[in-house]
Amino acid sequence: MSHEHEHHHHEEEEGAKERIIKILAATLLLIAAVIIEKKTDWATWQYLLLYLVPYLIVGWDTLKEAAEALGEGEALDENFLMSIATLGALAIGFLPGAATQFPEAVFVMLFFQVGELFESIAEDRSRRSIAHLMDLRPDVAHVERDGKLLDVSPEEVAVGETVLVRPGEILPMDGVVVEGRSSLNTVALTGESVPRSAGEGQEVLSGCVNLSGVLRIRTGKPAGESTAARILELVEHAAENKSHSEHFITRFARIYTPVVVGLAILLAVIPSLITGQWAVWIYRALMFLVVSCPCALVISIPLTFFGGIGGASRKGILIKGSNYMDTLSRIRTVVFDKTGTLTEGVFSVTAVHPEELDEKGLLHLAAHVERHSTHPIAAALREAYPDEQDDCSVADIRESAGKGLTARVNGKTVAVGNDKLMDEVGADWHPCELAGTIIHVAVDGVYAGHIVISDRVKEDAAQAVAALHEAGVGDVRMLTGDREEMAAAVAGQLKLDGWQAGLLPDQKVRCVESLLRGGPLAFVGDGINDAPVLARADVGIAMGALGSDAAIEAADVVLMDDKPSKLATAIRIARRTLRIARENIWLAIGIKVLVLVLAALGLATLWMAVFADVGVTVLAVLNAMRALR
Repeated sequence: MSHEHEHHHHEEEEGAKERIIKILAATLLLIAAVIIEKKTDWATWQYLLLYLVPYLIVGWDTLKEAAEALGEGEALDENFLMSIATLGALAIGFLPGAATQFPEAVFVMLFFQVGELFESIAEDRSRRSIAHLMDLRPDVAHVERDGKLLDVSPEEVAVGETVLVRPGEILPMDGVVVEGRSSLNTVALTGESVPRSAGEGQEVLSGCVNLSGVLRIRTGKPAGESTAARILELVEHAAENKSHSEHFITRFARIYTPVVVGLAILLAVIPSLITGQWAVWIYRALMFLVVSCPCALVISIPLTFFGGIGGASRKGILIKGSNYMDTLSRIRTVVFDKTGTLTEGVFSVTAVHPEELDEKGLLHLAAHVERHSTHPIAAALREAYPDEQDDCSVADIRESAGKGLTARVNGKTVAVGNDKLMDEVGADWHPCELAGTIIHVAVDGVYAGHIVISDRVKEDAAQAVAALHEAGVGDVRMLTGDREEMAAAVAGQLKLDGWQAGLLPDQKVRCVESLLRGGPLAFVGDGINDAPVLARADVGIAMGALGSDAAIEAADVVLMDDKPSKLATAIRIARRTLRIARENIWLAIGIKVLVLVLAALGLATLWMAVFADVGVTVLAVLNAMRALR
């Protein structure tokens, strides 16, 4: 995946360089052509050939795309608009008694390319920052062959071979544990924050992170059919089904172009039929086309988006394209994943309910018994009671697999674990009404209380939900693979509009598809299991710091730090950017219409038309600069 990414990125860089070279070459040739025209006295067609060189250098791609779009019946986008206006400007010179407009034609095309260049630079910058976030699938698998350990790419490992996975590494493929015990972090795959223990004979999945012990795994499937690979495949399918949101300027051109072209044709034909003066009216129609060409827009709107994308990335919000900015501004539904998005995705002690001792005493005992365990729950207990440097003697720690630990602390037998362990030591335990993992403690067979360990809700999660409601997002909901009671607790705390729990990745995609009918939808997630949904939503938003690279790759927007409240900020920035773009449209078209009306009444001169273009462009560019802030 990384190679593809590099390759794509390289192409982008080349594209930008090529654009800059074309723009510079065309500018120099245009200046040369203007000088030659001043100094010589040639026929019109000779000047046309002279100006065609810079025109085609800078405008060839635009003309080609306009022609292709027409061929596919995808009429009238911004490329078509630019082509028809500039070709009109080139044609005017050949009408009897008309002044040539060759430089204008080249100039308009140049402007258009400069605008496009700005936009591609902004999007490329965003992509480059995103490339840094990728924590790639494992590039190597340590496979045992003929008694030696070899590092090979996961694709080269055959089914039935044995691979070694050290602590901290990602499992390269699905298989069965032959030797070793460890706990696995499956957050990236399942969104489950509870680590799973893996021992001999247990099936394990690729994409999990091995936390504590060394595992030897006999592979059960080739790398291409592994769980991680299947989920990435789901992503590709989801992306194909996604309705690609269009660039703002394309949506505008779809309406504007047919109107302008239609009016120009009417202006050429109807008065000519009445007066018979074809040359005069064709000239006016072409003039109309040239004047109505929205130069100001083709540079200021990409600049506005350039500013918006840049301003967002300074706030740690990376937007992969201006079309997503456009969709973001219209979001009506936001769907969150739970683990790692609304919650921290790591365990901590959330409540202590003592029966015999005080809270501190209960934590103290539990932390002592768990002092050497590598299990994340033990880590959470130790973190809650860090000062264990006191003079307690802890002896013969015993582990009962799947139940918990017992140890002798200062001569007393302390059992720390689940309800099965309590039954084993004969303690009279009782359930807790809070959601989470419940750790019971018994001292010499007498129940001493319990500790609740769960995934903490992020501190700005409630504020994030409130901010979205305030920003006018009507429906904020949560989809999670986690258990029902955990989901209910989080949803209640955050005042969500709805939630569903216990979902697998493909069920999430289905839920989102049914919600998509209610208007533009954003999905926020962070794991591989979210990648298919991120690809399917109108705007997929990934959490960058914790997120898996599959999620970051599939998303359209990446929040660099894992704060869900950034989403409301992103929506505000997007709306502001679009408001500025709309102001530019009204400004440009308003002044154009005014000049056209004056021209129709014979009150406007060509230099006024030129001011309408250049002056408005300057104003629009200044307005676009506001988006940067």
